[in-house]
Order: sequence, then structure tokens, then C-alpha cells
Amino acid sequence: MSTREEYSALNAAPQSYFPSPPLSRASNESDESLRALELSEGPEQPELLRRGRVSRSYSISGFNFESELLPLSSSLDEPDTHHEVTEKNISLISAIALCVGSQIGSGIFSSPGVVVANTQSVGASLIVWLASGVLGWTGASSFAELGSTIPINGGAQAYLAYSYGPLVSYLFAWTSISALRPGGNAVVSLIFSEYLNRLFWHTTRAEVSPDDIPQWAIKLTAIAAVLVISIICVATRNLGMRAAVAFTTVKVAALMAVTILGIIQLARGRASSSLREPLFADSSHSPSSYALALYSGLWAFDGWDQANYVCGEMKNAERNLPRAIHSSMGIVTLLFLLANLAYFVVLDKVTVGLSNTVAMDFGRALFGPVGGSVFAFMVAFSCFGALNGTAYTSSRLIAVAGREHYLPAWFGKLHSTRKTPVNAMCLHALLTTLFISVGGGFRSLINFAVVASWAFYFLTVLGLVILRIKEPMLDRPYKTWIITPLLFCAVALFLLCMPIIAAPLEALAVLGFVSAGIPLYYITHRNDPNVPIPRVFAIFASGWARLRGRPAAEAGWEAVATEGDELEMSEGRGRGAQSR
Repeated sequence: MSTREEYSALNAAPQSYFPSPPLSRASNESDESLRALELSEGPEQPELLRRGRVSRSYSISGFNFESELLPLSSSLDEPDTHHEVTEKNISLISAIALCVGSQIGSGIFSSPGVVVANTQSVGASLIVWLASGVLGWTGASSFAELGSTIPINGGAQAYLAYSYGPLVSYLFAWTSISALRPGGNAVVSLIFSEYLNRLFWHTTRAEVSPDDIPQWAIKLTAIAAVLVISIICVATRNLGMRAAVAFTTVKVAALMAVTILGIIQLARGRASSSLREPLFADSSHSPSSYALALYSGLWAFDGWDQANYVCGEMKNAERNLPRAIHSSMGIVTLLFLLANLAYFVVLDKVTVGLSNTVAMDFGRALFGPVGGSVFAFMVAFSCFGALNGTAYTSSRLIAVAGREHYLPAWFGKLHSTRKTPVNAMCLHALLTTLFISVGGGFRSLINFAVVASWAFYFLTVLGLVILRIKEPMLDRPYKTWIITPLLFCAVALFLLCMPIIAAPLEALAVLGFVSAGIPLYYITHRNDPNVPIPRVFAIFASGWARLRGRPAAEAGWEAVATEGDELEMSEGRGRGAQSR
């Protein structure tokens, strides 16, 4: 039976959360090395063992935040009891809705002001938005190839594991679970809360200060939103995705309404002064200003990788994942360009540049305070929908971390009847609530997120190039142009250099936080024979063992049993040898 036939036969059987590719990545074995171990249980196991290729199957995934990663602790010669059976129940439409819904958040309603304030002209602003879409698309296209080649849950965590090994994957997971995901969702939930409270406290009128809203009301509303979203994502297996489709439909309709209103104003000859003067008049000539504008545009487009995190649950992922990614990027890019043009039809560029609530100003300019209220609700609803998409993938990421033993195994268990990661969602909701409660410092958090997330984006897409070189025979159902990842990596390096030069202390803080995951990785893998412990950690472990009065297993001896205060030692033959 050929490798492709074996892979098809394996996929025809009921799937559990997909195990990892093997650690060996030789190019002449690339197709088999990725596909042959996609199941660690079932009737195929004896055949794999007879081949003698591996005695154990260990995942190279990380303590990451997406569902169904490569199982680090899975064994071919031991019963696999910690994997939960999952179904492929995400359709192409649902995957598109997940991506589009995650991208249409608060960015398109607030970032236009930052972009035009830095570019200083309408034409340059629109070009930055187009460039942001194209650059985001290059990254999305690279992720489409990686996802169709490695069709398992986990997104960047799985791809980093296969390209660089488990440590880099673990650092990505550590950073994402502990800071990026809960911190980002805290920001989105607070924006949702502020807009919703503006409606309740009647502060959508221009003359009323947003400071009139009590902070306790904003935080309580944000926490309530997190709890409601958490329930939606885990109440049933399909409710989270159905909610994503519903939220996305409304958000796309809202942006189309903005565009139609702008077209009507333009047809009636009521365009603002922004479109009556040359489009590129007074354009900025500062590269740093355009870099800041590009940051804001890319932040608005962020979310194009969300479908990769649930790739293992998609129907026909090898074909549908690239379709979902390209369809969502085309839809979002078009909607964002048309919405920005509509803003400039109604508002002059000075007003847009000074506003961080462009959508509300747009509604007030057309319909007065009532229009401001309607658009405030639209922004709040958009944030709520984006929160649903990111929480859905975050909970499944944490569940995989539990199954990989990066977190207690309790977080990797699915609910017995609902088959959803309830425990993982509880952890994510708790972390998000803590970020909301602490409050403040979100500007620093956003800077942290920019540096950390783009560093891992760069490594992930660079991994595509590495795999093209090291494993040219790897089966790739979808293959992007090689210029695509190269262009994305070049832009990512530029975007990383700017904040590092402008704020070196914050960049060092990011490096320190990510590096803190290195000792955690070796601590969580201290009993894994496939993970060599660095000498510095081995010395520390030996010293700690002596302090406890329990000699480390070394010099040919290993601890095999303890009874009372006595310690029985047995001579062994190296690590993992049988005692005698």
C-alpha cells in the first residue's frame, strides 16, 4: 500500500486529535514522515511498529493555545487514553465566517483615524489600507500552504514544531496562552463595554465626555461579555461556529450599509472637502509615519490565521482551508477599502485624523445623536463577534496544551456529553477577567503584542521556506508562490525593527518574557527521554536532588523505589535503561 493510500485509509477512520509528525525530517522521507504517524492507535499500529521506524511517537507541539496539537506524550506501544475523539464539523462557510468575523472587530472603526493622521492625505491613507490587505494576504497565503500540508489543529504552534522543533513551539504557546490571547481579548471586551455603556449613559453626544462613564461599569460589562461568550463557545459543539456565522453576517451587512450610505452622499453631491481637493495633497514624507500607519492597518486585518487553529476539525481541510483564507481576505480587503472611502465622503480628513471613534462620528454626521447611538451599537456588536471567534480558538488551544502535558491534564479533557473544552474555556475566561480587572497598561500590552506576535509570524512563515528547502518532496495540496513568504518575511523584519529601535526597553521586556518559557519547557519535559536537558538545568536538578537528600539518577545508578525514609538504588545502563 502506498503512503498516500495509507494516509487516505487513516483519514477514513474516526479521528482523534491528530498526533504529531515524527521528529525526523529528512527530505527523502518527508511525505511518509508527516503522514505515517497521524494515528497513534488502531489497527495500523502493528504495521508501523514492524517497520522499525519509531518505537514511540512524540509530538513536537508546544504548550500552545489551539486545539488538537501534536501529542507529545502519545505512545504507539502504550494505550492512548488522553486523546478525545473529535469530528470534522467545520464547513467552508463556517471557516470563512470565523476568519472574516475575527478580522472585522474594532480595528476598521478606530484605525482609520490613526492611518490618516500619519499619512496626512486621503490618497496615501487608502494606499496604506490596500498595502495592509496585500501584506496580510501574503501571510495568509503562506499559512494556507502550511495548513493544507499539515492539516491538524494548532496553527502556528504545529508549524513551528515541525519546522524548528518543540522548544520554539512551546515558547509560542507559552506567550500566547499567558499573555497574547487573554490580553487581546481583554482589550476587545473593554472596547465593547465602553461603546455599550455610552448607549446606556447617553454619552454618544459630542459634548459629553466619555470620562462620565464609571470605570466599574465598563469593567463589569466587559467581564459579563467574556462570560457570555465563554458559554456560547462551549455550550454545544456547533454553537460557537453558528454564532460566528451569525455575527459575521451582521457585521458584513453593517459595513455594506456604511458603504451604501457613502455612495448615496456622493451621488447627492454632498461629498466632504476630503474628496474635493487632490487626494495626495500634503502627504507625509516620513517613513516612520508610514510604518505607524501600516501597523494600524495590519492590526485591523489581524485574524486571518484563525481557521488554521481549527484545521483538524475542518471538512476536507486540504482544499477548504486555502479557499477559506483567500475568500476571507478578498472580502475583508474590499469591505475595508470601501468603508474608508465612505468615511471620507462624509467626514473631512482632519475630523477623521482626530477621531478614535470614526464610525460614531460618521453616524452622527448623517443622522445626529440617534445615528451615533446606532453606530455605537454596531461597533459594540462587531467587537462581541470578534471576541467570539478568538475565544473559540483559544479554548481549543489550551485544551491541546493540557493533552500535551504543558498544563495539567484536566484542561485537556472534553465535557463528557457536550464534547467541548469546558475546562480550557474556564481557564481562558479567568485569565481574560484578570487582565480586565487589573486595567491600565494596555498601550504597553499592544506594543508587547506587536513585537511578540510578529516575531512568531516571521518565524512561522520563514519555516515554510525552510520546509521547501529541507523537504521538497513533502506533499503540498496547495502551494503558494515562493515570493509570497519572502515578501512577508521582509516586511515582518521591517515591522519588528521599528518598535525595537523606538522602544528598546519594551523589546527587551518581550524577549525576557518569551525567554522565561525556556526553563518552564524543560521543567514540564523533565521526564521525557526525547528531550535532552541542557547542562545548566541538569546541574541545578542535581543540586536540588542533593538538598532533598535524594541523589539524582546518575553515574550508572537510578532510583527505583522508596519505602519510608530509605531509598533503594539500582544500577542502570544509561538513561531509560532497565534496572537490575
